[in-house]
Amino acid sequence: MAQKDPYEVLGISKDASDAEIKKAYRKLSKKYHPDLNHEPGAEEKFKDVNEAYEILSDPQKKAQYDQFGTTGDQGFGSGGAGGYGDFGGFSNFGGAGGFEDIFGSFFGGGSARNQNAPRQGRDLQYEMHLTFEEAIFGKKTEIEYNREAVCKNCNGSGAKPGTSPVTCSKCHGRGVIQVERQTPLGRMMTQQECDVCHGTGKEIKEKCPTCHGTGRVSEKHAVEVTVPAGVEDGNQMRLQGQGEAGYNGGPYGDLFIIFSVASSKIFKRDGAEIYLDQPISFVQATLGSDIQVKTVHGDVKLTIPAGTQSGTTFRLKGKGAPKLRGSGNGDEKVTVHVQIPKKLNKGQREALKLYAKASNEKVNEGFFDKLKDKF
Repeated sequence: MAQKDPYEVLGISKDASDAEIKKAYRKLSKKYHPDLNHEPGAEEKFKDVNEAYEILSDPQKKAQYDQFGTTGDQGFGSGGAGGYGDFGGFSNFGGAGGFEDIFGSFFGGGSARNQNAPRQGRDLQYEMHLTFEEAIFGKKTEIEYNREAVCKNCNGSGAKPGTSPVTCSKCHGRGVIQVERQTPLGRMMTQQECDVCHGTGKEIKEKCPTCHGTGRVSEKHAVEVTVPAGVEDGNQMRLQGQGEAGYNGGPYGDLFIIFSVASSKIFKRDGAEIYLDQPISFVQATLGSDIQVKTVHGDVKLTIPAGTQSGTTFRLKGKGAPKLRGSGNGDEKVTVHVQIPKKLNKGQREALKLYAKASNEKVNEGFFDKLKDKF
């Protein structure tokens, strides 16, 4: 099966930045999420979007695709994500492909999948909103969401307690039946999924009154989440086994938590580095001063040397955000901006005139505009 163009899937150009790639992914994954979009084909588009991002968020896979037009995988990639790195693919959206799909289009299905084999449940996605400070320091919280779980009344069998499923009377437990089809090559006998047991090989004579024979129920599920210190907007964390129930005794799927971090009114952040714009007076800049500046760890003293120019940046070592994939903190970079007063009282005006006289500078009412231009 030809590999889909990940740039086309996300609707971005090939020179898109990492931020543009991430923004497009988040928008489309929310749009086509199966829990939010029940239109036909939404789940397949959701799969494509996640697999496209898996390529473009991985520098090695992106470089390989940009050079060769493929990553060498069937579809976009192998799927699966772990830990709380950047984004990874969502697993278990797969299906038959290649020759089997072509064969099935002619003959109603090539080799029938064993419906009785254990299969992992569907992965789920949860968007967690964090304040700027919560992302910096992390937190523990409990979240709730709806998921498909194993019916506790029948333990997933679908049969009324005290009864058991029986062998299907139509396919005799095989899960498939023989049918005669008209094909481009003539009439042929082919196999297709049994329409009575839907491939399971079992019939439920008396259905469980709780799950009505499905073996699954919708439940509100709660789980405690430890948000690691230093997460950023768009980072992803996987909670194994917190997705939906598996099939035929298969394991639960995983829950992928995507962090959405609010911006700060004071600080800007790039990874572990924190940035702050700090206003100072022209007197402080000229004569030097000790000032208090804000950091995410509290206020600290910053020494402004005499003669500091507007736009000078100072580094506060270790006052940034925790390093998510390392130890210690980043730094805070403080850029000072000299403020020119718009109004002066009489004493301030006279003092500046004396300064101008001592500097042998001629001044007039436009002096302060000239002084402002210097800074």
